[in-house]
Amino acid sequence: MIANEIARLLLDAQAVRLRPEEPFTWSSGWKSPIYCDNRLTLSFPEVRTFIKNALADAIRREFPGADAIAGVATAGIAQGALVADVLNLPYLYVRPEPKKHGMGNQIEGRLEAGQKVVVIEDLISTGGSSLKVVDALRQSGGEVLGMAAIFTYGFPVADENFAAKDVRLVTLSNYETLVDEARQLNYIPAEALASLAAWRQNPAEWGI
Repeated sequence: MIANEIARLLLDAQAVRLRPEEPFTWSSGWKSPIYCDNRLTLSFPEVRTFIKNALADAIRREFPGADAIAGVATAGIAQGALVADVLNLPYLYVRPEPKKHGMGNQIEGRLEAGQKVVVIEDLISTGGSSLKVVDALRQSGGEVLGMAAIFTYGFPVADENFAAKDVRLVTLSNYETLVDEARQLNYIPAEALASLAAWRQNPAEWGI
């Protein structure tokens, strides 16, 4: 399955680190046994090619009416450009907020009124910053068909946030699949599985 293959590639590229015995601290202050940096996949031609083609296939299948691709700044910029190139579609990228200097742009590139856009993101946690991009595109006259991302933690709050904005989300892989692949590949000991599952259920209070 594509979700398993993507999970293996992320682990092999060390784009995802699982460290339940020595947790990471996210910018939100959450303690986490996992850290995901999909930018690292760009350094491996075979990995980035597999991911861009998988994202392009997902868009052809799930959003066949797309006529533009928008990347989320900053991590989704490169991924979005790669996908737009595969699909031969116009490309732009969007910041969560307008620049505070220069032209003050939030959207970089040309967005035509009524253009049907698919947003590309590398990672979904709560969805907050990604959905700010959707708001900006809609306010500027774009029609957002949905969002495609490489990986999701699968938090319920993200599902709620995407539903509230009426945005369809398609992801290549997810937390449960990644943990299962890591277990099979002996990236993590069996005794760490309970801790990883507990974090997924209540990340805000895990490790406190």
